[in-house]
Amino acid sequence: MESDTTVRRIKPFGTQNYSAQDNDGSRDRCADNGYSGDPKRKPEVSLYLLREGVAASLVSVFILVLWGLVHFSLQQLVIGKPTGEFNALRARRHLEQITSVGPRPVGSPENEVLTVRYLLEQIENIRVETAAGPLQLTVDVQRPTGTFSIDFLGGFTSFYDRVTNIAVRLEPKGGAQHLMLANCHFDTVANSPGASDDAVSCAVMLEVLHSLANQSTPLLHGVIFLFNGAEENILQASHGFITQHPWAKQVRAFINLEAAGVGGKEVVFQTGPENPWLVQAYVHAAKHPFASVVGQEVFQSGIIPSDTDFRIYRDFGNIPGIDLAFIENGFIYHTKYDTSDRILTDSIQRAGDNILAVLRYLMMSEKLADSSEYRHGNMVFFDLLGVVVVAYPARVGTILNYMVAAGTFLYLAKKASLPGNRGGRYVRDLAIATCVAVLSWFVTLMSVLIVALLVTLLGRSMFWYNHFYAAICLYGAAATGKMILIHTLAKNLYYGGVRLVELGDLYFDVSLLLWCCSLVWLTQQGLCSAYVPMLMVAFPLATRLLLAKEFKHRGASLKYSVLYLLGLALPYVHFMFLIWVVFEIFTPIMGRSGTEIPPEVVMATLVTLATIFLSSFFLHFIYLARSTKWVLAGLGSVFIFTFLLMSCGLLFPYSGSPDSPRPKRVFLQHTTRTFHNLQGQVESQDSGVWINSFDYTGIQHVTPDIPEINDSIRTSCREDRPFCGYPWFLPVKFLSKKNWYLPAPELSPSAPVEFSLLSREETSWGTVKMTFSVNGPSHMSLYLMPHRGASLSTWSFGDGTPQFDLSGEYFVFYSHGLDAPTWIFWFEIQPPRDPDPSGPEGMISVAISTHYFFGQDSRTAQLEEILRRFPSWAFPSSWVSTYDMYRY
Repeated sequence: MESDTTVRRIKPFGTQNYSAQDNDGSRDRCADNGYSGDPKRKPEVSLYLLREGVAASLVSVFILVLWGLVHFSLQQLVIGKPTGEFNALRARRHLEQITSVGPRPVGSPENEVLTVRYLLEQIENIRVETAAGPLQLTVDVQRPTGTFSIDFLGGFTSFYDRVTNIAVRLEPKGGAQHLMLANCHFDTVANSPGASDDAVSCAVMLEVLHSLANQSTPLLHGVIFLFNGAEENILQASHGFITQHPWAKQVRAFINLEAAGVGGKEVVFQTGPENPWLVQAYVHAAKHPFASVVGQEVFQSGIIPSDTDFRIYRDFGNIPGIDLAFIENGFIYHTKYDTSDRILTDSIQRAGDNILAVLRYLMMSEKLADSSEYRHGNMVFFDLLGVVVVAYPARVGTILNYMVAAGTFLYLAKKASLPGNRGGRYVRDLAIATCVAVLSWFVTLMSVLIVALLVTLLGRSMFWYNHFYAAICLYGAAATGKMILIHTLAKNLYYGGVRLVELGDLYFDVSLLLWCCSLVWLTQQGLCSAYVPMLMVAFPLATRLLLAKEFKHRGASLKYSVLYLLGLALPYVHFMFLIWVVFEIFTPIMGRSGTEIPPEVVMATLVTLATIFLSSFFLHFIYLARSTKWVLAGLGSVFIFTFLLMSCGLLFPYSGSPDSPRPKRVFLQHTTRTFHNLQGQVESQDSGVWINSFDYTGIQHVTPDIPEINDSIRTSCREDRPFCGYPWFLPVKFLSKKNWYLPAPELSPSAPVEFSLLSREETSWGTVKMTFSVNGPSHMSLYLMPHRGASLSTWSFGDGTPQFDLSGEYFVFYSHGLDAPTWIFWFEIQPPRDPDPSGPEGMISVAISTHYFFGQDSRTAQLEEILRRFPSWAFPSSWVSTYDMYRY
């Protein structure tokens, strides 16, 4: 920090003299504060300018301290001492017992028998223990059959048969008219023990049930604890409950417990629709609140390729709810690493404390009895480092946002009306400075994207997957350096000798104006997330007004700089928490987002946007600093060093470390494909291991360990075959267009699929109705591809209206529990008037694929041999499948 050695009179902005200066002339600028007026003028005010090192140190310490506070808050899982009402150790024992049976895909004995038996035993123990109390406990095992269509993953239809629900009703012995619903699921994806997704939630619910059933205080309402056994099959069991169970009609609201990561804090990321009283209940009752309306609006936008049972209860049950999920460490979500030992007991304790408190509060709430009276309106809600939740009605937020925006425009209008700024000079200067700032953002983003493109061309994509801060050092350093360079050039070449204090003041106004514009826009869009720019406007503006006198008379003094940063602390620490959430969610998602989305573009964009937003109120310091050359040199060195490490391959994307695994996900299916012609004869048949890499790097890192898996066996899509002629488990071929097919011996499952056409009849309205029967394993996929000119008019699925996917084909996802009958379905097709001679024969291609996820049919010697050769940093998820296609 340096004091200006020359004193002078400050005129209002817009009346100063200008003279050219360059960056090397910073010593002179310091002496006269960038002013070249009459040196004999009577001195009145002594001003300060920032030394480069001091400015860089202040901003760096500020950012690091706030980032440290964010991480410290995330590690504080339980605030205060547990009350003892929820026993986390007992819940942990439930978790360990449930996961001890291994993966629990729908239809497997582990899911349908062993886990169900354990849950029923524990529930019966609770019922016997609490029989003398004021509450009664009723258990019902439901095995529903149903069908529905959903626009998830581009749109498909689901059919389920005898999946399992365990519904436990706890209510006063006199009965209850109104019920809460608490939901978890105990099934898993194949090859994952599913501790976090979602066994821990079921363990928590068992202990919450135990605690509520043992309380002596009577309850006003009842609660259903639903342990559903088919969520991973795209939300089937919850649909079966809410549309078919007799208790469902009494449910007034729900709490859904989910996971998109492993451990940490459970965050409220969805509420509603509307019904602000539910958020108020959470805010009032939760012992360890952790919630964000930003997460809700991002999740519901569809950016994140995931969905939960919340959607089913909302859309098919028309009831409001609260959606909670663990989001940390998504790298091992749906992998073999999702084990109980990775979930801290404190994570279980905080989740149990919160769920127990919120359920107890809602079960005593009069609003639950007539929630329609309190239905309308939304809530703005967010927590501050997990200590307290701020919540207020959206309409109040709108008023508050417009008040802050009005205050900002009044502040700027007052400056524009000063005597020296009349005639529009200040407005013109502000507009030019705003254009400079926006141009710097655009140039910075384009420059960093060029770096990302270069990284991709070098074949080093996802180097940050196992080294997150390497992305900050590469893309963050490039973005920060580029912005500083642009503003330094503007300061030296465009503004010339404008007083630096006045430029600093002007660029503070620019930042304020841009945030205010985003505030107004988001508010007009009706987004509750507008509270974020509201904080980023209100606190800096208030700080600026409070420090106006100090800045006017002393310039960028140490006192001013420290107080200015303190004034930014609250909005910045919250904004940095949101940045943490973004990276915590999207970094792991890049490992399972398919081969078509370039991860470097995504990561570079996210880092650059974070840099732009965080630097907005630090532009102020660029113009108050004497020089930036050493900062630029330091950032350039960091960038070059990181780039060299990356380009030399020293930043490998994946890790098999037991403490912190970052596995590469690869799906392998040993499959036999059979294609039939219009006459029902086998046209062709082959067998192989079909390989899908679910990230952008494909198999480039796998080939050195397994040389036969290389690009010479890469497949191409056969457009004349449904879903390219491959056994897609879900309709995600648009995400993973690069896959490989390694020849392998033919399969002979002990329970092969039986597929037959039962009847074919022409209707009086000109369609052809075809009825089929299928017997097969617990998971099957049906693909329907009408030929050119033909169209499906109706079918036996969903609401009867065919739901097609993004490519115009039809995908039906089928699963069943134990002892399911033969699957019979039908559809009606309108034949083409003019058949396409260049297309496939007939009017429709029908294909059925089977998926053997468990038992003796799920493994083959060829799969086992390949699996053994995968490196430790890979997670190959494998099973056996078949694909049979028919023309009609």
